[in-house]
Amino acid sequence: MLVRDAMSTVVLTIGPAHTLRQAAALMSARRVGAAVVLDPDGTGIGILTERDVLNSVGLGQDPDAERAHAHTTTDVVFATPSWTVEEAAAAMAHGGFRHLIVLDRGEPAGIVSVRDIIRLWAPARVRTPQVPA
Repeated sequence: MLVRDAMSTVVLTIGPAHTLRQAAALMSARRVGAAVVLDPDGTGIGILTERDVLNSVGLGQDPDAERAHAHTTTDVVFATPSWTVEEAAAAMAHGGFRHLIVLDRGEPAGIVSVRDIIRLWAPARVRTPQVPA
């Protein structure tokens, strides 16, 4: 299986000036755990995850004042659609993160998450009725 088979092609993108509250609201509305932060004038492509928002709130920072750029990971490992799912899983395990931005020709084409890989590797089970012994 390839990353293109597992990745979500609906990518939430935000700018570096979005507040953490705005980012969290967008992530919640789209039911995603990460947003791609596009900063063409600065660091380029980064990622803001639900964990980044949670860490900020846990430190007592104001989500209406904190900007995405201050919490964005810019040292990002990128995947390509042609990576194997095993390569993506190994990169996530090695780096200790749960989301990979997938680039195609230098542009974000999707995101693959640990959850996406699990869905491929462990298809939903069909419950069978238990027969009394």
